[in-house]
Amino acid sequence: MTNSKLALINVIYENYTVLGDFLKSLLNQTNKDFYLINIDLSIHRSAINLNKIAGETIYSENKGYAHGVNVGLKKAIKDGYEYFCILNNDIYFKKDFIQNALNSIRKHSTSIIGGKIYYAPGYEYHKDRYKKSDLGKVIWYAGGSVDWNHALTPHSGVDEIDRGQFNTFKKVEFANGALVLFDKSVINKVGFWDESYFLYFEDADFCVRAKKAGVKIYYDPAIVIWHKVSQSTGGSGSNIHQKYQRKNRLKFGLKYAPLRTKLHLIKNYVFDLLSFRT
Repeated sequence: MTNSKLALINVIYENYTVLGDFLKSLLNQTNKDFYLINIDLSIHRSAINLNKIAGETIYSENKGYAHGVNVGLKKAIKDGYEYFCILNNDIYFKKDFIQNALNSIRKHSTSIIGGKIYYAPGYEYHKDRYKKSDLGKVIWYAGGSVDWNHALTPHSGVDEIDRGQFNTFKKVEFANGALVLFDKSVINKVGFWDESYFLYFEDADFCVRAKKAGVKIYYDPAIVIWHKVSQSTGGSGSNIHQKYQRKNRLKFGLKYAPLRTKLHLIKNYVFDLLSFRT
C-alpha cells in the first residue's frame, strides 16, 4: 500500500539544541501531509518531544550521515511512502514548505529537487558584510554545479543578497544534502546513499550517480529554508568539518574526476597530512 504523504528524513547527532526551530516550523505547516522520521545517531541521547507532529525517532549506531539517511529511507519505503525529503535539522522554514515541496515532487517525478537555502540570520560566513536589513536574505544555495578541475560542488549565489535574481526554476548538477527531494523511482534507478563517505560529499556522489542513471536534478526556488550552517559538526571551519571535507573530497575525486584532477588531489592531500604532522 502506497502512502502519498511526504516522508521527512532527519538525521540527528548530539546537537539537540537546534531542533526547536525545526520542530516549530513543522508544527506550523498548513499542509499536514508529512511524516517525520528522526534517525538519532547520538552517543549521549536525549528524548525528543515531537509534540503533535506525526513522526517517530529511530536510534541507530553512528556509521555516518549517509547511513542515517539510508535507515530513514528504508523505513519509509517499508511503510509504503513514495515521496522523500532529506533535510538537516539546523534549519527552519515558513508554513507553506510542505505544500510547496509536495507540489514540486509530484510535478517533477523521477528527479532530484533542491530548494532555495538562505543563511539563518547570524550564521552568515561573512558576518560583517551585510546590513541588518539584509539578514535572512543572504543566499547559501540557489543551485549547484560540479567543478571537475577541483572536485568541488560550488553553490550558485552563495553569499549574495537575494533581490529576486534566483527565482527561476532550473536544471542543475548538484543538490545539497541539507534539502533534497525525490521519489521512490529515483531510488529504484540510483540506489541508496553511499555510506563509505561517513560525512560530506555523500550528496555529491548521489547526484553524480543519479545523473549517470538519467535522473534530472532541479533547483526549485519555491521551496525555501533558512540554514544554521554546519551546526551538527561544530560550525564551518571546525576540525571535524575540515577533516571530512578533505578526506571525502579526495574519495569523490578519485572515484569520478579526470586523471589530472586525481593527481592534484593526491598531491594536496599528502601535503596537508605532512603539514598537519609537523
